[in-house]
Amino acid sequence: MYKWKKQDIKRIVIEIIGTILGAFIMAVGISLFLLPNQLSTGGISGIATITYYLFHIPMGFMIVLINIPLFLFSMYKIGKSFFVKSLIGTVCLSIFIDILDEIEPLTQDKFLGCIYGGIIIGIGTAILLKVNSSTGGSDLISYVAKKYKPMIRTSNTIILIDSMIITLNVIFLKQIEIGLYSAIAIYLMGKIIDILFEGIYFTKLILIVSDETEKIAKEIEEKVPRGTTGLYGKGMYTKKEKLVLMCAASRRDVSKIKIIARKIDPSSFIIITNSREVVGLGFKKI
Repeated sequence: MYKWKKQDIKRIVIEIIGTILGAFIMAVGISLFLLPNQLSTGGISGIATITYYLFHIPMGFMIVLINIPLFLFSMYKIGKSFFVKSLIGTVCLSIFIDILDEIEPLTQDKFLGCIYGGIIIGIGTAILLKVNSSTGGSDLISYVAKKYKPMIRTSNTIILIDSMIITLNVIFLKQIEIGLYSAIAIYLMGKIIDILFEGIYFTKLILIVSDETEKIAKEIEEKVPRGTTGLYGKGMYTKKEKLVLMCAASRRDVSKIKIIARKIDPSSFIIITNSREVVGLGFKKI
């Protein structure tokens, strides 16, 4: 029982630290790169950017104010644990933004601002998602959506919501360039989230059609080494049944497997494609 409690406390501490760290990184991207250039990556911060420039309302305060109904909704749909972590993330983000807003921005160049701002905010958001937390806004909504439909890609949900907010930024601030640069920031943010949160694995899926599948499979297992799976197939032109070898491999293994297959059977037909994710022995662990 004591061991379980110790592990649970450790997990909670890690999640809280991750929430605070992610919020701080996001605040750096917003306050030092995007906000000084009237840019945003959408979400609640996008709305807060509008009120910041039109009504001079502190951005951090507005973020907390707008997030209140979202927090209440998430508490009932997801649970108190997520609610508490998200509340910590939002409060920390608001405080960090208002503190960093007093610091001289790192660049007044809109292009550099959107590039570095998008990347930095993407890193911060990915860290928050990794520890099952958020700072409210679009990442909170994406988390709720993912609970209902796990197959939904987090980055796609965030980008869709943020794109609508950016449109409002353009309308209210009356500068089309804001939308164009912000779109770059949103794209980069989504890519970074994909890489850090959902994972990017340079894994290849290899399909080998040959009359010498037994020999090829044995050679691959001994020399690469990688396991293979035989799939029964039928050539629709020749009407002949053949065993098709399927092998998941890293990029550095691809050339070895090709050489083995072509050496044993020069007429072998090889298909190599990218694999989004591979979970199991020799690859990613859940």
